Amino acid sequence: MLWDTHMHTYHSGDSTASPESMAAAAVRAGLSGICFTDHLDYDYPVDPDEFIPDIPGYLSDVLTLSEQYRSTLPILFGIELGLQPHVASANNQTISQFPFDFVIGSSHVVHRMDPYYSSYFDGRSEETAILEYFNSILENLDTDADFDVYGHLDYIVRYCPGREQFYTYDRYSDVIDDILRRLIESGRGIELNTAGFRKGLTHPNPTEDVLRRYRELGGEIITIGSDAHCPRDVAGDFDRVPDILKYAGFKYFTVYTKRKPRFIRI
Repeated sequence: MLWDTHMHTYHSGDSTASPESMAAAAVRAGLSGICFTDHLDYDYPVDPDEFIPDIPGYLSDVLTLSEQYRSTLPILFGIELGLQPHVASANNQTISQFPFDFVIGSSHVVHRMDPYYSSYFDGRSEETAILEYFNSILENLDTDADFDVYGHLDYIVRYCPGREQFYTYDRYSDVIDDILRRLIESGRGIELNTAGFRKGLTHPNPTEDVLRRYRELGGEIITIGSDAHCPRDVAGDFDRVPDILKYAGFKYFTVYTKRKPRFIRI
């Protein structure tokens, strides 16, 4: 049975879901456990305060819910960091102050622009925009950012003008391989994020071929997340997960507790 270790509540600026409603949805979906990972994005360019949660309040909610569901659903406390080189120190300071089980590092902002907004693609080719996105990940990996896995590694594809029409692992293999090697060398993992399907793609984020390449290069840590922002999306498309993991060469997935990975057989 699977865990959903990437989900958001009203502690994130882009969700109105209560933690309890998300936990109840996880029980209905038959999950073995969940981890909340609400957003923390310092210096978000559209609105600097949009993704700054009340972390003590967030922690209190998760602890209360964890006790409430103690006999039915393990519930863990995580965070999704918006990585940018100049906020690495601020991120690390916050991470050190709270008992997070799991820390996702994600690229939502590329040189002061979020690819979620079409203006990111204005005046340049899609290939140039995608390469800038991947190169910005390498810039984040040059910092001392403290995180466990890199989230939705090709997030940008959700919002490309051509969607996934012109995107494949092979086309960007040089830079993607560089990213994967750096993650492996630093003991970090990646996630299988099923929200790509919900966003109208035919692949998860990252694609199956990227996941497979990570494994070929020696990567061992892979977490699973729906990136749900409302109850109906909890465990979304998880029926596809076992086959995707097997295609990529995995016989297990990973769950973090107290920042330590645990490997669970499929």
